[in-house]
Amino acid sequence: MASDAAIEKLKEALRRLPGVGPRTAGRMAFHLLERDREGGQLLAEALTAAVSGVTHCERCNNFSEATLCRICSSGKRDEALLCVVETPADLDTIEQAGAFTGYYFVLMGHLSPLDGVGPDQLGFDRLVAVIGKSATKEVILGTNLTVEGQATADYLTDLLQDKSVTISRLARGVPAGGELEYMDANTLTQAFSDRRTLNSGQKNSS
Repeated sequence: MASDAAIEKLKEALRRLPGVGPRTAGRMAFHLLERDREGGQLLAEALTAAVSGVTHCERCNNFSEATLCRICSSGKRDEALLCVVETPADLDTIEQAGAFTGYYFVLMGHLSPLDGVGPDQLGFDRLVAVIGKSATKEVILGTNLTVEGQATADYLTDLLQDKSVTISRLARGVPAGGELEYMDANTLTQAFSDRRTLNSGQKNSS
């Protein structure tokens, strides 16, 4: 029956969400259909609007409906500081903690050769261009302290070594294997305060 097909399609769509298995997707689908059809309609409209209207900020690569996101267009941030993070969720976590006043660059992932994710997929060339066109003096590597996040930070350290910027890494307060999205405000504030420098900020003379 067509109605059954529609329900199954809804379940399959909900299963695309992270952490949602078949049973959870079924509960969500039946809840929307039984008790909250208005909410289901609002959800459908919001998803349609977001998918069709949200793109990437030209400066920081974060999600944005405009050419520049609200942070990059604010004109109230510290132009000397640039924090590189893996995901928009990481950026949101840092912003909510109030631990950082500079600008960002969102990689939209981390290096993962086995998954076919290399420097080209993460837009490292765009990051270098942003640094070259801005007044950035310090690049803070805020990638997660996972194996992939550390590999990404190491690659970026080598990539930016010949630039006239200080390179630092979030340090104490962020546990090994931890992800920024799940850090509390105090932990993030401590990590930014105790970040460690990875280079001197001077170009190599050789």
